[in-house]
Amino acid sequence: MDTHDERDGIVLCGASSYEKKYYFNSEFSKLPEQVKNSLNVICVEFTEKCGGTFLIRFDEKGELSLVTDAEMADAFYDEIGAELEIRNLQSSQRQLFEEISLFYKVVFLGESIDS
Repeated sequence: MDTHDERDGIVLCGASSYEKKYYFNSEFSKLPEQVKNSLNVICVEFTEKCGGTFLIRFDEKGELSLVTDAEMADAFYDEIGAELEIRNLQSSQRQLFEEISLFYKVVFLGESIDS
C-alpha cells in the first residue's frame, strides 16, 4: 500500500475486506498502543460491516479524512451503509480523531499546539 500520495496525503491506517488485512503506517508508531488498537478495531469493523476498503488518512493540511471504496464487481459492498457508517464514526470517534489530527499537525507538520 502506497502511504504517500501528493494528491491524497498520507495514509494512517486502513483495512481491506478483499485481502482480509489491516494496515498501519509505521511512521505513526509513536501513537499510544491504545490509540493504535482503537484504529485497528475501527478499520476492521468497518470493512466487516460494509465491505470494500477503508482508509484513515491526512491531507496536506493535516485534516483527517475517512475514505471508503470498493471494486466495481463487488456486489456485496454497501455504499449507502458505508457513508452512514463514516458519519457515525465521525460523530462517535470525534475526540479520538481530533487528538490524532493534533498529533499529526504537531509531529509531522511542525505546528505549535496553540495554532
